[in-house]
Amino acid sequence: MGFYGYYRAADREAALVRPEASRVIDEPHGVAGFDAVETKEIDPWGTLNKLVALIGDVDLSTELVGMVALYPPPEGAPQSEEEWDALSEDSPYLDGPGIQGLSVNVRDLLADVDDARLPALTERWAEIEEFSHFTSADMEYLLSVAKNLVRLSRRAKEHDQLLYCWMCP
Repeated sequence: MGFYGYYRAADREAALVRPEASRVIDEPHGVAGFDAVETKEIDPWGTLNKLVALIGDVDLSTELVGMVALYPPPEGAPQSEEEWDALSEDSPYLDGPGIQGLSVNVRDLLADVDDARLPALTERWAEIEEFSHFTSADMEYLLSVAKNLVRLSRRAKEHDQLLYCWMCP
């Protein structure tokens, strides 16, 4: 189960401050100054993408998130099997953390969703395969995550910022 911190930042440089540290400021090693939503199991390429697809009323297999890898820097990634084998055990290329920039489309779809739709959207979201192990008690968690991501997206849009995802597998 991975931990994912969705946050907003003024630009890529700001988004990459202390990339090894959580974006949630109430954690012991969190980075102060980020407006973040911490989630468990809400990865950007799977479960978040499906929520955004539901909001956009498109097929769940449609890739809407559109991510850009920021950390570890893609230009420094190992290019061969030998380079991968030579990485130290604590290399972020092996175990993270990682930071992805999310598309403006994701921010805007989340920001513009009508609050009245969120309960029904969350019920449909809870039915995806990735949540098959969830119980009815987990519905409250999913609704809370959806609401928090919508609010975060609205603040990002209001301040002309993008969303980012800090991931720790």
